[in-house]
Amino acid sequence: MNLKDLYIHFFVSKGHIQIPSAPIVPENDPSVLFNTAGMQPLIPYLMGAEHPYGKRLCDYQKCVRLTDLDSIGDTTHHTFFEMLGNWSLGDYFKKESIEYSFEFLTKVLEIPIERLAITVYEGDEKIPRDEVSANTWKSLGIPTSRIAYLGREHNFWIPGSSGPCGGDTEIFYWRSKDDIPEYFDPEDERWVEIWNNVFMEYYQTEDGMVTELAQKNVDTGMGLERVVAVLEGVDDNYLTSVWEKPRKLLEELSHLPYEGNEESMRIIMDHIRTSVMIAADPAGIKPSNTDQGYILRRLIRRAIRHARKLGMDVLSDWDTQLANTFIDLYQDYYVELKQNRDVVLNVLKQEKEKFNRTLEKGLKVFEKVSTNTDSIDGETAFHLYDTFGFPIELTKEVAAEKNLKVDEEGFHKMFQEHQEKSRTASVGKFKGGLSGNTEIETRYHTATHLLNAALKKVIGPSVHQMGSNITEERLRFDFPCDHKLTEEEKSEVENLVNTWIEEGIPVTKETMEKNTAIQSGAECMFIEKYPDMVTVYTIGDVSKELCGGPHVQNTSELGHFKITKEEASSAGVRRIKAILE
Repeated sequence: MNLKDLYIHFFVSKGHIQIPSAPIVPENDPSVLFNTAGMQPLIPYLMGAEHPYGKRLCDYQKCVRLTDLDSIGDTTHHTFFEMLGNWSLGDYFKKESIEYSFEFLTKVLEIPIERLAITVYEGDEKIPRDEVSANTWKSLGIPTSRIAYLGREHNFWIPGSSGPCGGDTEIFYWRSKDDIPEYFDPEDERWVEIWNNVFMEYYQTEDGMVTELAQKNVDTGMGLERVVAVLEGVDDNYLTSVWEKPRKLLEELSHLPYEGNEESMRIIMDHIRTSVMIAADPAGIKPSNTDQGYILRRLIRRAIRHARKLGMDVLSDWDTQLANTFIDLYQDYYVELKQNRDVVLNVLKQEKEKFNRTLEKGLKVFEKVSTNTDSIDGETAFHLYDTFGFPIELTKEVAAEKNLKVDEEGFHKMFQEHQEKSRTASVGKFKGGLSGNTEIETRYHTATHLLNAALKKVIGPSVHQMGSNITEERLRFDFPCDHKLTEEEKSEVENLVNTWIEEGIPVTKETMEKNTAIQSGAECMFIEKYPDMVTVYTIGDVSKELCGGPHVQNTSELGHFKITKEEASSAGVRRIKAILE
């Protein structure tokens, strides 16, 4: 039994219900491009909404994080990873949560207690020191010398500047063959964090006022890849059983050993795996120059560049062979991989062909700028990178063939300036957390249901939601359609939505079995992501959909609906942007 199965089996035995992994692309959180943690899809329930499966939940969640993209290639970082999590929504709290974690680690995984160390929240002027967690760990046999009290920077969780918050307790493992020190030093990198239990027991307002929550929640997270490395006794995540098949295949395809070529091989494996997961997602993401599509394009192209660096024939089927290996490894856990295998392989094939054409254009530009000069300046080198995808290594390689020098320092200066601009522009995109779901966003969620219903009437019953994004400024809705909407069609859609708003139709909420909901005519996006018990929102006889919410109680709360833009999203998919005035 592997780690995912062991984890789920244990927490189900403790009264938890397993919920399916949400898609990688979040449905109701516009603040991030991808689900970055197991708690993210549960935001409405952590905020107080009643979950159809009750108060004790567990799962393994597909996650994609981009904050460490530049670190991919080392021993521990991944863009895609699986997060094991268990939650208490107003049920058990610190003591039980810690006892469950301890039992799973020491009894099920048989980790020696002497290899464990703990951090807890040291408290401040508003929130007391977390002696409950510390004393619970002591009662389980963790010595005082192995418990460290740390401040907000390390052991406190809050979604931005306000929201549900609280201290956490982190569990560390001694990942070294050196003698285990008696006293735990959190700064010693040989101690590796393997599990984090967050205790949401307070609410902090924008002005810093802190009050206790009526519903106190537990949110835990354990990174699968890191824990497998701990259990298998290796200090390189890519040497674990998780990566064994793709690693051996890549050695065969490149005719090179992993040792000595680790960085490029790690990047190739990581990026192809992540690309497979994104391309297979029900949201239908395709490589593009914006949002999730841009990330997918960047990952595929970076993998191609490193395959080239290893001397591989990038026009061969190396990428699809690796993709098929990852699909085979994960399809029993994520059914969309099996369902969308052809989609994934086609995405990789088309993007590879497109990138190779781009490389050819870049080589022509290189030929032009390298005439009558003995060097490639930093600005040109960065232009080749930014426009044509030339890594500095490729530029240096081609330049060397022509006995040209490359201004690497100038390149890196421009590269850093570009990164800083991108980071500044992306603050809102990657902040994540519970800061969404404001009143206006709640109105937009309901308006999306009305828009879906109106499009079915105007365009046809085959219309359905293929993706959505909601901010405080507008809603965005993707749907299948083979033509650009006419002005008459857009006007008819607007009029229908506004008629339903003016009618003041109640929005009702029910919890029922998924099969019963589908049989009753309820529509849903990504049926496989929903558990057996679901929440159904009904708007009169206009709309009936499975949804996690949140929604208004009556359509009259929405205001005036207006389409601001209608455009192509991808082949056969149209996109509407609309506002509520």
